[in-house]
Amino acid sequence: MPKAIVLALAASFCTATSSVCQRLGAQSAPGGETFSVKLLWYLVRQPIWLAGVASMILGFGFQIAALHFGGLALVQPILATELLFVFGYMAIIGSRRVERTDLMAGAAMAAGLGLFLFTSSPSGGTLHAPGTSWWLAGLFALGLAGLCAMAAFTPLRHGSRSSPARRAAILGVATGISWGFLAAVIKEMSSHVDKGLPGIFSTWSVYVLVIVGATSMLLSSHALQAGPLAASQPGFTIVDPLVASFLGVFIFSEHLQLAPEDIVVEIIALAALVWGVVTLSRSQLVQGPSHDKEPASISVEWTPT
Repeated sequence: MPKAIVLALAASFCTATSSVCQRLGAQSAPGGETFSVKLLWYLVRQPIWLAGVASMILGFGFQIAALHFGGLALVQPILATELLFVFGYMAIIGSRRVERTDLMAGAAMAAGLGLFLFTSSPSGGTLHAPGTSWWLAGLFALGLAGLCAMAAFTPLRHGSRSSPARRAAILGVATGISWGFLAAVIKEMSSHVDKGLPGIFSTWSVYVLVIVGATSMLLSSHALQAGPLAASQPGFTIVDPLVASFLGVFIFSEHLQLAPEDIVVEIIALAALVWGVVTLSRSQLVQGPSHDKEPASISVEWTPT
């Protein structure tokens, strides 16, 4: 268990580092008012963004190792501390001070998510699911992510563009939904690992993994480009595991702990999570001193190559 905790914290630190590095690489990218695949072509030439991708891969490796030594109910809540590591980075290199209320909101979000996942503790289920379930889950999850992405770039009723913080937040949610579905696909693919590479490549999951993974990368890049990291990060950290857990119930018939005492704790945990999200959404880290000016949650001198 101590190994699982240390490895999970290492994974959380690496994914936080990845978000910060990718934000630094994306914030100076041209455009941002529309959705474009050209953004990735710009980013792959930014060393700081590539360092973020490398850190993300390292974090994924630490997460797999942590799950080898500990269960999902132990590891997943620890991964929610990623948001606090991001705030730590922002406090050190950001241009705007991280207030005590911001830290309390981040802690409430991480603790609420962790407590919910630990208490609900999804378990049981099957290794594979019917094709109908996958089609329904894919249409729902990816369709919802697509609607969020469209909403992020749709002008408001009075014709003006949405604020950078709003775009970043909505795109962060879209990315979290996509990542949650991706986690379900990875679980499906992992059940074929014992068949070797021929067995893996003979299934549909590996090809869906590539397509959804590329789409998720494009969504996260736009979220990090659109506005402050404090706006997009909650969507990354919170929505991803929640969607993955609910898809586990729907696709793989996993069971949540729903005893009366568990439900009470889960409601309290979700209430803390919602309070943290609402509080952070009103913070100057997200909104900035003035709502009509783009906040710079991380502002450092960086000259793209």
